[in-house]
Amino acid sequence: MSSPSDGTIRIAGVRHRYGRGGDEVTALGPVDLTVEPGAFLVLVGASGCGKSTLLRLLAGFETPSEGSVRVAGTAPTPGVTAGVVFQQPRLFPWRTVGGNVDLALKYAGVPRERRAERRDQLLARVGLEGTAGRKIWEISGGQQQRVAIARALAAETPLFLLDEPFAALDALTRELLQEDVRQVSAETGRTTVFVTHSADEAAFLGSRIVVLTRRPGQVALDIPVDLPRTGVDADELRRSPEYAELRAEVGRAVKAAAA
Repeated sequence: MSSPSDGTIRIAGVRHRYGRGGDEVTALGPVDLTVEPGAFLVLVGASGCGKSTLLRLLAGFETPSEGSVRVAGTAPTPGVTAGVVFQQPRLFPWRTVGGNVDLALKYAGVPRERRAERRDQLLARVGLEGTAGRKIWEISGGQQQRVAIARALAAETPLFLLDEPFAALDALTRELLQEDVRQVSAETGRTTVFVTHSADEAAFLGSRIVVLTRRPGQVALDIPVDLPRTGVDADELRRSPEYAELRAEVGRAVKAAAA
């Protein structure tokens, strides 16, 4: 698959509120961020700090109460701007593994005669070769999340958005999928935004890490990550002193921002 041409994100003066009158709550803002194409941005912070709200604004699911969100110079459009992976896979249980990906390819406008080849490429990319004919309930939770990732990659959107996709998985599966997402992001060249509350996950995945304060979420820390993203063993990276130092810095910032 070819890389999308421009995943530049510009977030300017964004605030977002829910409710009205006495029930109104400001969930986010003000936030100003510019993210360059191909970056892997991790949004990290305590529960309720506005991470997922910001992700929904980037996906076009919601419009900011104030300010602007632009991807490649235009407002986000649901289903066009971004492929999204949620905490739960949200697969169609009456369809097979391949059927779920085929449906995404159909909505992405891929011609019928090309879908089987593209489907197999996507499943291979996430380590699910030979599973197209299996039922959803026949595969593990980690495999289901891999299907969700393949489905999100079906359309060549500028952005790849993930909202705590591994939170419900066991530690080993979580680490394996972190490695998969890191590799997929590098291979596709898409701008990736990943939401988590884990300093460890942020340190491993991000080329840039933004820590948000408690509600209303604002930027408490914004740092580039100077760790190798390719050509290094994942376990070796996790054992490195540079990784440990970054993880500790992010952890301290998350605790301070939530205080």
